[in-house]
Amino acid sequence: MGSSKQPLHIGILSSPGLGHIIPVVTLANRLATFHNVSVTVFVITSGSSLAETEILKSANKSKMIDVVEIPGADISNLIDSNTKIVTQLCILVRETLHVVKSAIFAMKHLLDALIVDIFTTEALSIAKELGLPNYVYIPTNAWFTAMTVYCPVLDKEIEGQYVDQKEPLKIPGCKPVRPEDVNDPMLDRNEQDYREYLKVLGTGFCLSDGILINTWEDAETGSLKALRENDILKAIVKSPVYPVGPLIRHDQQIIDGNNSVLNWLDKQIPNSVLYISFGSGGTLSSKQLTELAFGLELSHQKFIWVVRPPSEVGADKSFFTTGNRGDNTPEYLPEGFLTRTKDFGLVIQMWTDQTRILSHPSVGGFLTHCGWNSSIESITNGLPMIAWPLYAEQRQNATMLTEELRVAVRPKVLPTKKVAEREEIEQLVRMVMQYKEGKELKENVKKLKMSAKKALSVGGSSHDSMCQVLKDIEKRSIHGYKNINV
Repeated sequence: MGSSKQPLHIGILSSPGLGHIIPVVTLANRLATFHNVSVTVFVITSGSSLAETEILKSANKSKMIDVVEIPGADISNLIDSNTKIVTQLCILVRETLHVVKSAIFAMKHLLDALIVDIFTTEALSIAKELGLPNYVYIPTNAWFTAMTVYCPVLDKEIEGQYVDQKEPLKIPGCKPVRPEDVNDPMLDRNEQDYREYLKVLGTGFCLSDGILINTWEDAETGSLKALRENDILKAIVKSPVYPVGPLIRHDQQIIDGNNSVLNWLDKQIPNSVLYISFGSGGTLSSKQLTELAFGLELSHQKFIWVVRPPSEVGADKSFFTTGNRGDNTPEYLPEGFLTRTKDFGLVIQMWTDQTRILSHPSVGGFLTHCGWNSSIESITNGLPMIAWPLYAEQRQNATMLTEELRVAVRPKVLPTKKVAEREEIEQLVRMVMQYKEGKELKENVKKLKMSAKKALSVGGSSHDSMCQVLKDIEKRSIHGYKNINV
């Protein structure tokens, strides 16, 4: 869809990190492939992740979209070893905005609109200065969006730490959020992370001409209705809300070009393999990694495990270094583990092509950190999950997957609070892959998969929602720039 004379030209700005770059590139591909839109993706890069580099290299080969890489500013003098990830991201983006502005202004083909991701909302001022229609893309769900835009109100109403509250946090029109499920910046209101979260996310969402969310109507009827119709939320979120998902990657290549994983899967029977991955940046403690290894061994369930060295200083330790290779021999695994599980397990020591693995007929379940990208990849492949949230908004996602959508099971206590022991892990694996509970989960996820496919099809709710966005851009677009000094 677009102008009858020529396609719309939309710019999309991404912050660093695979969890941000992948959904932005996916959105760009969707617009180009299904809506005849010309798309330029501007990516602020971290320069420290092999996987990030490979994803951008692959995107650059695409004939459908153009990718402009913008090296992130040197912020080493503005952060230290204790600076949290959200703060690092916000500072990195802020310090690079002048380069982003120059890159947009230098475009040979004028933009008709600018879409920014959740950590680049400060770039909305650039769009407004250029007179461009502007939108925010939320690569996660509507429940998270509702809590985030309402957080400035909670900040004024609630005294003390959110995690110390006795009752769930009430979000108008939505399911309440348990104090233990709040996202990372809300864990400590005294941290700079929280202040950045309020500034960049909490208020940034509400400054655009519209909000695109990577969800769909059937998955989140209640939260979407609240964002559109609840008087309290509508007073905050003045922009239209457009559910355009679930948008997931397709046809990516394994980074090292090695198809040994797929060859191994080809030899297994259908639905027999559990895939285990903690996303682009998740890490476990040494003790938890050991318990997980023994739990998998006890289950005797076929598995593929993307493993990385443990960390005792934070579950998001690998956020900026995804895909960087480790040693050939993972000494951090229990002694003899690889030998004892060689007949039914495969360990991968690098970031790999998750989309191809999850779509393989031999895979029957997914032990996941509950990042939203991974969650919807699992759903759209019809796979039940073991929810293992680590950081960011993953605890809230896990609650949604287990209690609302009922497509996952989870440890009794959050893994970030208490080490899940091998016996419980064995039981969770058997529940998903072998027992009656697993069959019920599979039925639920199958229905959700079908509703997701319908939403994205022509005439479906998400397809129509994207068409509405493009109509809005056509209506607002001035098809040119203001005369400004860059």
